[in-house]
Amino acid sequence: MKWSREQRMDMGTRTGRSWLRRGGVCLWALLAAGAAQAQEGRPWLDPAVPTAQRVELVLGRMTLDEKISLVHGNFGSVLRKTRPDDKRIGAGHVPGVPRLGIPDLYESDASLGVANGGTMRPGDVATALPASLATAASFDPAIAYEGGAMIGAEARAKGFNVLLAGGANLTRDPWNGRDFEYLGEDPWLTGVMAGAAIRGVQDNGIMSTLKHFALNAQESGRYVLDAQIAQGALRESDLLAFQIALERGQPDSVMCAYNKVNGDWSCENDWLLNQVLKRDWSFPGWVMSDWGGVHSTVKAALAGLDQESGQELDQEVYFGEPLQTAIGKGTVPEARLDDMVRRILGRLFHRGLVDRPAPDSPQPIDYAAHGLVARRAAEAGAVLLRNEGRVLPLSTALKRVVVIGGHADVGVLSGGGSSQVQAVSGSPLRMPIPNGPANLGFIKITYHGSSPLAAIKARLPGAQVTFLDGADPAAAAAAATGADAVLVFATQWRTEAIDLESLALPEGQDALIAAVAAANPRTTVVLETGGAVLMPWLGKVGAVLEAWYPGDQGGEAIARVLFGEVDAGGRLPLTFPAREEQAPRPQVPGLANVKAAAAEQAAKPRTPGATTVDITGGVKGFDVPYVEGADVGYRWYGRQGLKPLFPFGHGLSYSRFRHDGFTAQGGARPSVRFTVTNTGDRPGVDVPQVYAVVPGADGRPARRLVAFQRVELAPGQSVAVTLPIDPRLIARYDSGAAAWAVSGGPVPVVLARDAGDTGLTATLAMSALSLKP
Repeated sequence: MKWSREQRMDMGTRTGRSWLRRGGVCLWALLAAGAAQAQEGRPWLDPAVPTAQRVELVLGRMTLDEKISLVHGNFGSVLRKTRPDDKRIGAGHVPGVPRLGIPDLYESDASLGVANGGTMRPGDVATALPASLATAASFDPAIAYEGGAMIGAEARAKGFNVLLAGGANLTRDPWNGRDFEYLGEDPWLTGVMAGAAIRGVQDNGIMSTLKHFALNAQESGRYVLDAQIAQGALRESDLLAFQIALERGQPDSVMCAYNKVNGDWSCENDWLLNQVLKRDWSFPGWVMSDWGGVHSTVKAALAGLDQESGQELDQEVYFGEPLQTAIGKGTVPEARLDDMVRRILGRLFHRGLVDRPAPDSPQPIDYAAHGLVARRAAEAGAVLLRNEGRVLPLSTALKRVVVIGGHADVGVLSGGGSSQVQAVSGSPLRMPIPNGPANLGFIKITYHGSSPLAAIKARLPGAQVTFLDGADPAAAAAAATGADAVLVFATQWRTEAIDLESLALPEGQDALIAAVAAANPRTTVVLETGGAVLMPWLGKVGAVLEAWYPGDQGGEAIARVLFGEVDAGGRLPLTFPAREEQAPRPQVPGLANVKAAAAEQAAKPRTPGATTVDITGGVKGFDVPYVEGADVGYRWYGRQGLKPLFPFGHGLSYSRFRHDGFTAQGGARPSVRFTVTNTGDRPGVDVPQVYAVVPGADGRPARRLVAFQRVELAPGQSVAVTLPIDPRLIARYDSGAAAWAVSGGPVPVVLARDAGDTGLTATLAMSALSLKP
């Protein structure tokens, strides 16, 4: 069944609202119950009372101890000690105020599904979405929304009411271990997609974060590094992505990052939290810390942090007794504590969690329907990088096929860390990190149980399909000789907490691919990676499909794309460099510090019974200057005159498309218009991209993505597309005037297929504009 964009959005909305009908509970009954409670002397429980009034009624009745209890919380596993039978053990827990009807906050990691790190909930599974990069590669906000709605529905059914989702950090470096959790290198794409996913989550009547605020762009030394960048450049890049996501998704909470930004810790950074987030962006929700990201009481409270999360990972519980003492001394005004609590209560009432709390016990979940959500996301985000001689799509008439490597016989790779999902499809393969630090023992190299080999065999019932693990390149090459089709599955694992030291495929896979391609040029390489990789064998293979980490039904999704049951419609959300030296930072800053600290820690004897955790691993602080400034990703490559292996936005289709009639309209609400026609002989997906050409950081013309649209067309079908352009995307941020400034005059715009395409050109006639921050 093929769903339209509108149908997918509607399905997400209905998924998000299905909890209203579970167990025969009707909304009117809940409202009636609230009104009855209000008659018992608790008017804040009456849904008819305005939210702001309800908050003040509760706040006025809370004791100082109750207020303090709401602004700091435990790591989720602590709940097991106090409530061993509670099924809502997750990333975090903050006690509510039962006597006033304020529910506990049950928090779960959720970037790619409802996580169950360290199997805190034995036997509990969830639907695993593909990597966020795959969602971003779809260039389709409806896909992002549908994924968010699915995760939110499962989270609520499991009893959680806060999802630690909404990653909006730009992928500044190709070696970042956490790139797979983010949405690419462009502020507009990231902001639009993150906002859609957050909205999907919150349409379930639960709360989502937006994270990690800000410049959490690498894992090595993330607890101690100082990210250094000019404020204007930060406004035009990472902060713009966060701002767009906030406007579109309206998250209830923002999670501040571990690292420093321009000298101050993110979670006690007055400029980030008070001035940008709360003043300039009028954010009404609360700021929670990342787990172990708090370093002070008074400074953090006054700088805008509202809640300390995962307090066991901090050096002390800063927002517990120390905050109460600071309030008694007047170093933190009680009005500031009231503001913290007011922000939390306000979102609880706004999101309906007081009137319609998440269930106390697990509810049924339609995992079959949710699996289709994950499969569609994997299909939409698969990027066909190369297809020489139209090797793909594969024919079902093939007689002899060889599948090699990547553990394709058992499943598909997933990324590691707090986003790890215990998938519905199972985990047939879990391996420890080679030479990994002892404190990361809970992180395993995990494969979801959706076998590409099985899906391929199902489509070739009369063919000879042979699998080799790829350990012996010579044997693999011999098997590939004369085959009708050869599929090499290549993997590169990434995880939170560790960065890559090389973009090359590990464990001799480059040599394997080269040997197989030499034996059979009709070789297709399927990449399961969490970001960019080098491809020294590129010119020798017939096709390359980037499948990312494809999630719970990844094997089926890959097969559907390979056989052309769906088009390869994904486009790259980040640049693939031709060489590591092309990146702004070819090597990981501070990596020597991290390795030295790890060696020192390993040599130290462990103290029996030690309860404190030094999450820094003994790493000393260091600076990371972001020399590219606002010119992240493809903007950096353009500025340096570098030709990457594959540019941002690149991706092929099994069909062909023509763009016509490109026109632009300027003014206060600029827009562009064009027509897309499928000139091929099969249905296909096109992703036209519009770039403005504006002065870059060095004054020379540089491209910025200002609009995009994913279109699915039948052969011969045309569609007229009109896209608005946010003026901030063609502006420079004037720090002196504290405003976005658009220079008057002509602004060239390009309708292109990727960031390097010459495309069609038009001109926006712009008037001078000054926009609030």
